[in-house]
Amino acid sequence: MSQDLVRLQPKFDVSRRGFVTASLAAGFALAVRPVSAETITTDSEGLIQGEVKIPVKDGEIPAYRAQPDKKGPFPVIVVVQEIFGVHEHIKDLCRRLAKTGYLAIAPDLYVRQGDASKEADIQKLIATIVSKVPDEQVMSDIDATVEWVKKSGQGDTSKLAITGFCWGGRIVWLYSAHSKDVKAGAAWYGRLVGEADPLHPKHPVDVAGALNAPVLGLYGGADSGIPVASVDKMREALKAAGKPSEIELYPDTPHGFNADYRPTYREQQAKDAWQKMLNWFKKHGVS
Repeated sequence: MSQDLVRLQPKFDVSRRGFVTASLAAGFALAVRPVSAETITTDSEGLIQGEVKIPVKDGEIPAYRAQPDKKGPFPVIVVVQEIFGVHEHIKDLCRRLAKTGYLAIAPDLYVRQGDASKEADIQKLIATIVSKVPDEQVMSDIDATVEWVKKSGQGDTSKLAITGFCWGGRIVWLYSAHSKDVKAGAAWYGRLVGEADPLHPKHPVDVAGALNAPVLGLYGGADSGIPVASVDKMREALKAAGKPSEIELYPDTPHGFNADYRPTYREQQAKDAWQKMLNWFKKHGVS
């Protein structure tokens, strides 16, 4: 995959040149192999699924799209990747959502910075790729993804939701404050607080009062990277802002509890949270 073909300044600058896009990773990211025996594989029977290309301001990015193989348009869910990129688990989640009647699409939001699937060391992955992705770029790329879906005629973007996992959980909160089109969000164990920097000027707790859509937060009480204190801080910020978002905190549950391909998977909590997410979307008109 091409890397750093677009020079990114602290402010997302797309005015100079395009970049050469690449294809999505096949299989699971190196950093998560070998995968667990509990890994769930969702078939594509009854679906249209596969890679598509999304036009963006400075070129195009790949995305994985899954939808029912019948007449649409379908309600839309943008699926935001973990730190490992759009690898097989994220694609499988899209197929699961498509099986329930959604057009689910997961854009590759790291494509300018590198190929997350090829880095075996998680700390190096974070340092060399993940930390280099500007929030402004991500917001713009998700906007472009929604526009592509709208133009395709296959998705009803008046019924738009967003969900994301780990790195993507944080993005769900930010995008729900950025977009006036999204109707509901579900953020899975995404970081809520942090230090600001030029590429990441705000965190979810900073935008609690600016949310345009209700977000359901799904968090683990034993998440070593997201202390319960930060969850409480986010709850307080939401309450102070008078926003109808909610956070479900599962006791004694680790980070990545929905990641069925990893040892952190907790079947009971994952199934409960998945159903709560689907109910949340329906409650807020995304069905």
